[in-house]
Amino acid sequence: MIDKLEAIKKRFEEVSQLIVQPDAMSDMKAFTKLNKEYRDLEKIVKKYDEYSMVTSNIDNARQVLEEEKDPEFREMAKEELDELNPKKEDLEEELKFMLIPKDPNDSKNVILEIRAGTGGDEAAIFAGDLFKMYEAFASKQGWTFSVMSLTEGTAGGFKEIVSSVEGEDVYAKLKFESGAHRVQRVPQTESQGRVHTSAATVAVLPEAEDVDVELNMSDIRKDTFRASGAGGQHINKTESAVRLTHAPSGLVVECQDGRSQHANYDKALKVLRSRLYEQELKKHNEAISSQRKTMVGSGDRSDKIRTYNYPQGRVTDHRINLTVYNLPTIMGGEIDEFIEKLRIAENTEMLKAEQE
Repeated sequence: MIDKLEAIKKRFEEVSQLIVQPDAMSDMKAFTKLNKEYRDLEKIVKKYDEYSMVTSNIDNARQVLEEEKDPEFREMAKEELDELNPKKEDLEEELKFMLIPKDPNDSKNVILEIRAGTGGDEAAIFAGDLFKMYEAFASKQGWTFSVMSLTEGTAGGFKEIVSSVEGEDVYAKLKFESGAHRVQRVPQTESQGRVHTSAATVAVLPEAEDVDVELNMSDIRKDTFRASGAGGQHINKTESAVRLTHAPSGLVVECQDGRSQHANYDKALKVLRSRLYEQELKKHNEAISSQRKTMVGSGDRSDKIRTYNYPQGRVTDHRINLTVYNLPTIMGGEIDEFIEKLRIAENTEMLKAEQE
């Protein structure tokens, strides 16, 4: 572990020099990447420096015990060791977690897809509630959240809504949200007052760059049609909506939110690229999970991951058996506790796998 940490410290010093060079900002893409690497390494180096200071103090205290005859000095050294040894163990654990290889997609922006599942109108209303939850969470993170396409539900909410989320470490924080979300409540459309169970599925796709997916444009068929829904006369009278069909995979993407056909084409292409990337990522994750069973699941949208029970005001994440009784707060976008505990669970599991 020390060898790894020393190598990281050396790289941090190199990056620290590169980032202040006069021509560092001439290539903004490279500078942004370098700046992110600096911030990531800085966290580890600071923790390693703290660890080094603690181990140095432990060595000094042990030396006092070996050489010092004065009872008072010896007692002080023992007290210091009693305090420092547990601190050293804690720092070692923190550093082990920090050294787990990061998911290369963690820094990516995402395409967030929410679809109504079983439950008819109530499922669409719940999909709308989930959309508001993620929109509020994104706002708290300082991210840019924009709708790319949507199909409204007949009684409210959405049959499907696709959004782009941009900012720092978006995928890292949202990736565990992929899966089936269940709601248990009396539907707005139910007159008898009985509790129903409905569902909506969430897919979090890391936004693919040109280098991630090799896309042959001759494999894509583009169709245009008139957009439906809100948007005024312009959106209904022009064929601004775009449908892209990718022949090799059979994937179909529609986008009608933008004002122009060109804007919708660009958005649809971004979604298509991300869905193709997700397919490759899923194959990769399945290959890994065949070697080890992951407690937080594969991220497959069919996996039941969370239940929102309105009568009891509780939310349960089934992957880590965590139940909280603050449902209104959760629906208001305060999902940090789930995200952090899922991250810890995944890291713990990866650490075990490395040690086996």
